[in-house]
Amino acid sequence: MTVTTPPPTLEQEDEEMLVSHQELAAATATATQAQRMEVVAQTEVASTAESQPAEDPETSRFTWTIENFTRFNGRKHYSEVFVVGGYKWRVLIFPKGNNVDHLSMYLDVADSANLPYGWSRHAQFSLAVVNQIQPKYTIRKDTQHQFNARESDWGFTSFMPLCDLFDPSRGYLVNDTAVVEADVAVRKMVDYWTYDSKKETGYVGLKNQGATCYMNSLLQTLYHILYFRKAVYHMPTTENDMPSGSIPLALQSLFYKLQYSDSSVATKELTKSFGWDTYDSFMQHDVQELNRVLCEKLEDKMKGTVVEGTIEQLFEGHHINYIECINVDYKSSRKESFYDLQLDVKGCRDVYSSFDKYVEVERLEGDNKYHAENHGLQDAKKGVLFLDFPPVLQLQLKRFEYDYMRDSMVKINDRYEFPLLLDLDRYDGKYLAPDADRSTRNLYTLHSVLVHSGGVHGGHYYAFIRPTLSEQWYKFDDERVTKEDAKKALEEQYGGEEELPQINPGFNNAPFKFTKYSNAYMLVYIRESDKEKIMCSVDEKDIAEHLRIRLKKEQEEKEHKKKEKAEAHLYTIIKVARDEDLKEQIGKDIYFDLVDHEKVHSFRIQKQLPFSSFKEEVAKEYGIPVQFQRFWLWAKRQNHTYRPNRPLTPHEETQSVGQLREVSNKGHNAELKLFLEVELGVDLRPLPPPEKCKEDILLFFKLYNPEKEEFCFVGRLCVKALGKPSEILAKLNEMAGFSPDEEIELYEEIKFEPNVMCETIDKKLTFRSSQLEDGDIVCFQKSPRADYDTQVRCPDVPSFLEYVHNRQVVHFRSLEKPKDDDFSLELSKLHTYDDVVERVARQLGLDDPAKIRLTSHNCYSQQPKPQPVKYRGVEHLLDMLIHYNQTSDILYYEVLDIPLPELQFLKTLKVAFHHATKDEVVIHCIRLPKNSTIADVINDLKTKVELSSPNAELRLLEVFYHKIYKIFPLHEKIENINDQYWTLRAEEIPEEEKNIGPNDRLIHVYHFMKDPNQNQQIQNFGDPFFLLIHEGETLAEVKTCIQSKLQVPDEEFSKWKFAFISMNRPDYLQDSDVVPARFQRRDVYGAWEQYLGLEHTDTAPKRAYTANQNRHTYEKPVRIFN
Repeated sequence: MTVTTPPPTLEQEDEEMLVSHQELAAATATATQAQRMEVVAQTEVASTAESQPAEDPETSRFTWTIENFTRFNGRKHYSEVFVVGGYKWRVLIFPKGNNVDHLSMYLDVADSANLPYGWSRHAQFSLAVVNQIQPKYTIRKDTQHQFNARESDWGFTSFMPLCDLFDPSRGYLVNDTAVVEADVAVRKMVDYWTYDSKKETGYVGLKNQGATCYMNSLLQTLYHILYFRKAVYHMPTTENDMPSGSIPLALQSLFYKLQYSDSSVATKELTKSFGWDTYDSFMQHDVQELNRVLCEKLEDKMKGTVVEGTIEQLFEGHHINYIECINVDYKSSRKESFYDLQLDVKGCRDVYSSFDKYVEVERLEGDNKYHAENHGLQDAKKGVLFLDFPPVLQLQLKRFEYDYMRDSMVKINDRYEFPLLLDLDRYDGKYLAPDADRSTRNLYTLHSVLVHSGGVHGGHYYAFIRPTLSEQWYKFDDERVTKEDAKKALEEQYGGEEELPQINPGFNNAPFKFTKYSNAYMLVYIRESDKEKIMCSVDEKDIAEHLRIRLKKEQEEKEHKKKEKAEAHLYTIIKVARDEDLKEQIGKDIYFDLVDHEKVHSFRIQKQLPFSSFKEEVAKEYGIPVQFQRFWLWAKRQNHTYRPNRPLTPHEETQSVGQLREVSNKGHNAELKLFLEVELGVDLRPLPPPEKCKEDILLFFKLYNPEKEEFCFVGRLCVKALGKPSEILAKLNEMAGFSPDEEIELYEEIKFEPNVMCETIDKKLTFRSSQLEDGDIVCFQKSPRADYDTQVRCPDVPSFLEYVHNRQVVHFRSLEKPKDDDFSLELSKLHTYDDVVERVARQLGLDDPAKIRLTSHNCYSQQPKPQPVKYRGVEHLLDMLIHYNQTSDILYYEVLDIPLPELQFLKTLKVAFHHATKDEVVIHCIRLPKNSTIADVINDLKTKVELSSPNAELRLLEVFYHKIYKIFPLHEKIENINDQYWTLRAEEIPEEEKNIGPNDRLIHVYHFMKDPNQNQQIQNFGDPFFLLIHEGETLAEVKTCIQSKLQVPDEEFSKWKFAFISMNRPDYLQDSDVVPARFQRRDVYGAWEQYLGLEHTDTAPKRAYTANQNRHTYEKPVRIFN
């Protein structure tokens, strides 16, 4: 099907706000790997129930011809809806990139907003931008995804560079028209909402904390090595240990629950014992790295115990590294131990090929001769042979490698086979050293296959395991465990490509192939001769008694809570607040209102029981006879305060507990909240509650001490509505412990959200005139002295409550160490920007607060926001702490070398200066006023760099992906120059270029090589440069200039090839070719695409390039801290 789409109008632009995938998921790819993009407005989130794809997918290709591509007004644009597999789809593009300088493209479920709750569908698909000049250069990327309400679109945020797309000579945009293709294969899904792993398989899974699937797959593998499990159980722990602080106890607890629980098991106690926080649980790590770190930690914890040496006994093998001279009698060898083996995947068809490569002999000869002691440089053989293999052999497959051509890590998805039975004695023990122990038969059976599904930047881990080494395999995928056949566990994890059958062969003649991104990553083999020992029995007698008691108690509590939850509809929770609770909480836990109901005593009462039965329970609990109890209902007022409202009527006390709850809160809550009023006599014995009439008002009293800033509950009184506060002053002084004639001030605490309202009470007016009613709060204090304003921070109740309401403890962190708290300050949310930086400067001992720059905290990524707070850019501290609808208590600071107000009027550029005669590049930060020009930049740079001569002239170039795109004119303003993505390069102008003749040409010269993995496409690298060529000059003459300029040795330079390259197509040159003749077209658009190419291997060391990286992004290694 083909659709021609007119350019969208302004009305067509979708107004939904997009959230970048990097803030929402921990483990997905960027440029070469699929990323999802989520719409904030979509609030319905489906559960991550797993589904299994069925066979025989339906496939189809959709072609979208987009005219007037550059005239798009909207940020994003959807294709027409098309149907594959009975489902509606559409392609979503961001013509100018989704916050990146690449075209962003996704496959979207067209009707996701209208689908039922819990919907899910699986698709393999590829997206392509067609090259309309040379189809073989069409850019196509493929992936697969399980779409659901949470992830209704999936694709590639960095599909292709915008500079390539918008370059007409490249062929992707012809006559302002682009052609997009989507090949989609839909697999029908089988839902597993009610799946019970224990019931179906006898095993349970592990819960994923966010990005801990890598850890779950490893833990399941180690757990099912029974000798390892037994050793963990026998590690000494005590009943006083806490799992969150003891790795052995946490691991014992986890293994016990895996063995005896009926549902999936949480890993939070274990990660807490590692010393990890929530951030670590959302940071995906490497399985191999975690395996090593965990085993090293356990090996250390086992020292001096009955299980010392278990890790070595299970996993340790030995090999010998040797160098043997060929012509003299000299041999050097070194014995080393290993716990796992790293096997090459690239270039190897199976495990045996990898072992062949592992023991392959390397010849040391020519320039690489070996310096033998007392023999000088000698031809030699170098290699590795094994002395012994461990009972449990862990093979780490090198699926991730550094690609020198791409200057980045890549995942190797090549097909790689592994056998069920692995014979390492094959070929008469070719892998073994001559002095190896050959008495043990090294025949291994496969126990588990750990799988990685995804790309280099993240993905998902799960494991296929044979817990008893029978023919039955099980897939352990986080919480779910399923039975699987051997084909699923072995052949389908080899990797490589999968070709899908075509439903309509005439529709698309090209085979529909997908790279299989799910493949084996780690293999665990168990030696046949050690099988009985390793797969031993493990039962309760192996578990310490204190551990059994502790874990059984935990299980009983869990079952009790489960039962309570199941029976919750039969019970009512009654929370009873008393005077004692108010005294305990006010001024410590709370300051506003009267009590935190989460901290008062709760009674669980059957709904059908009469309220009188509940009163008897209260009598037993508190020792207060039923006749002395009076209960008040609480009510939430319109100003959001929560106060005792009225006492229960005699009629209400005859009702059942369930009826009373519904009266109190209209059935919105399963809880009933009550205040218990008990009157005490002088001997502190309870008295019958006094009769209450309509004229009586129950008031609660809080006392404030300005000198000590203390606030406390002192009691309650029942007053007459027509009475006056002046009549109870003596009683209040008695409650406060003041003299009877102490002058006191009274205030009513009215509300505290969103603002504090606390007003003075006129002691001469009646309580009714002051609009006081049941449940109101009266705060009082000694009348403020004249010097209070200067000697105390909060002289009266209103100022104190205002202070408490707005106070905020802020944790400050240095921007250079964004994970570590540096210091904390108690501030007010109403503090101005100046107040905050002044306090920070004072804390740091800095004279000038203007040199402090603050950055807010991102509550979702738990990292600093990309942009700092502008000077006086916010009004109050609270504005700095709010991130969307969340409030943080973290701020980051940095100390600048100049005041921030000055810095904000300056433009800072990072300029790489290439020295004319030395092979060095130095990065300089140039800081100038924003209205400065390139000439100002060059003049400033001249004062900082070493020039070849005092009269040397400089120029500034824009370099991107190893090509020169621009020479900046001296008059150009610097304000809009972006050095975040492009490199700014400064260099001296060579003398010969200052006087260019009419027939001379200044040409671009770039280094390049061909990428064998990308249809031999040209890949540029290294530093590009200009070269002046003269009329009639041959390639042989030009080569002499280039060799002299680059200082390349003759032997290496002889291997180089030279080509005239236009529109990315090379035309190789001979020494006799006249070079200027190729560069006749001076008016060609994009001079950088017509250049002299130098083809050779990139031998330069790789440098980490972080110009366009987020300044706070960093990779974090696996660490276990405890």
